[in-house]
Amino acid sequence: MYPDHTPHVPVQRAVEVHQPTPFPPAIATPAPVVPVQPGSVPAVASIVLPDGRVVTGYAIDAARPEPVAVKPVVSRTAVNVALGGVGFLAVCGGLILLTSVIAALTTLITQLIILAAVIFGGWIAVQLFSTSGHQGDTTVNIRRAVIKRNHFHG
Repeated sequence: MYPDHTPHVPVQRAVEVHQPTPFPPAIATPAPVVPVQPGSVPAVASIVLPDGRVVTGYAIDAARPEPVAVKPVVSRTAVNVALGGVGFLAVCGGLILLTSVIAALTTLITQLIILAAVIFGGWIAVQLFSTSGHQGDTTVNIRRAVIKRNHFHG
């Protein structure tokens, strides 16, 4: 009974019957016989179920999982970081050596310039203050010149 206390009446429906369509018989050709090595034919196994039925079939090997790739002890990222650090240290050492060489060259050039200035200055001083050079000096007397109306009177 339904909740509204009405009796249930089953509804009759038309039954449809489908008949299978038979296929025409195929020309029976024997299957090709493939020679099989005796060792490659799997063994046939029969199992008796608890209800008495016997199931016969080929034994199937259990699925074997694929071997897992062995991970290296140290990751590639760690190796790359370490190699980068070693390279950075090598570059820093080279830069320190390069700056030392540049500083030494700067000092050498500065000292050469100072030495050249001292030698050249000394040569000039010797030329100016030497008394043993020329005995016959020429004395030039300059008179006072007078310029009147764009005409020079000497």
